[in-house]
Amino acid sequence: MSIRRGVVRHFQELGVSMIAELALASGRRADLIGMDRKGKFVIIEIKSSIEDFKVDHKWPEYLVHCDSYFFATHAEVPMEIFPEEQGLIVADNYGAEIVRPSQDFSMAGATRKALTLRFARAAADRLERVLTHCSDNGDTLPSGLKDISGQ
Repeated sequence: MSIRRGVVRHFQELGVSMIAELALASGRRADLIGMDRKGKFVIIEIKSSIEDFKVDHKWPEYLVHCDSYFFATHAEVPMEIFPEEQGLIVADNYGAEIVRPSQDFSMAGATRKALTLRFARAAADRLERVLTHCSDNGDTLPSGLKDISGQ
């Protein structure tokens, strides 16, 4: 969770909206996916250990679903285990640093449109669940959601 939190904070500062655990059309689930103001997508695959990386052979399937791709890890994982042709982020609970940029990928137009709709629907559904949960339980809404809910 600390890697995830740091990566999300970093990309939000860059103006990239992030969603965790988004199912892609391929059936795979991206650890983190973000969309910037221009509609470009970044996928971040979180790897917290050498073993976590070694057992994962599915990551190349994500490349057709993004404009850039990164592995994210923490400082104790040796960076040399990650493929040099992929982006690399080192993160902790408070932030992240891109230590190797991603190459640029070219998404097909139909893939981009479908992913944009999937991203928007997931974000809307998740927001509605938060608002409903808070309303049903009498909880106070987080400050950033008060304007959205009209409360």
